[in-house]
Amino acid sequence: MKVTTKELRIQPGKIIDHVAKGQEITITYRGKALAKIVPLKKEDQTSQHNETIFGMWKEHSLETTVEEHVRELRKGRTF
Repeated sequence: MKVTTKELRIQPGKIIDHVAKGQEITITYRGKALAKIVPLKKEDQTSQHNETIFGMWKEHSLETTVEEHVRELRKGRTF
């Protein structure tokens, strides 16, 4: 699918929807191809969604839970 830079400015959501459905978009400027928007591979998308919100803590050994540690950090400094 080809779209102009003006169409990209006016309807970016519609174009992103096409990309999300797997379609490649070629951006043209004054009739010449300027850029291409391609969807990510399915493997890349699934690996991002498999991580939990506290994924960085899964191999971390703490005496307290993550919630307790975050609560402690939010207390702020005491002088």
